[in-house]
Amino acid sequence: MIVVSDSSPIIALDAAGHLELLHRLYGEVLIPAAVETEILGGGIGAPGVAAVTNLPWIRVGVVSDRTLLGALLLQLDTGEAEAIALAVQAKADLLLIDERRARRSAQNLGVKVVGLIAVLLEAKRQGLLSAVRPVLDSLSSQSGFWISQALYDHAVKVAGE
Repeated sequence: MIVVSDSSPIIALDAAGHLELLHRLYGEVLIPAAVETEILGGGIGAPGVAAVTNLPWIRVGVVSDRTLLGALLLQLDTGEAEAIALAVQAKADLLLIDERRARRSAQNLGVKVVGLIAVLLEAKRQGLLSAVRPVLDSLSSQSGFWISQALYDHAVKVAGE
């Protein structure tokens, strides 16, 4: 399975102490160079930095389709644009991305997308998490991950909590 990720799922899960979920769910995660740069920009000790530099299951890929990238950069930030372009290029099975406009752009290109909430729900479904609610709470408090009350309530309901 080929999975590409934007920076926010890696940073948020690492800050909340649950980054290993990505490895356990997907094996390897591919990120573009711009996402690596965004994560490393947090500096030593920031969430995701040690993971990107030390974990062999997070690999950096190079975007070669400059035309697609240029078109995406007209409406998205560099990390999101490169993540989508890399997902298209690698024929990824899944793109982990949360920003709404980026998700729509990826879907318009035929890329299957999921956000961090879906990752947590899948982890619970597979028995990798006993509960989603405490992880959601930790994401909000530890990483500044914002989630609307309606989405929070829906995720907890879907998780059966």
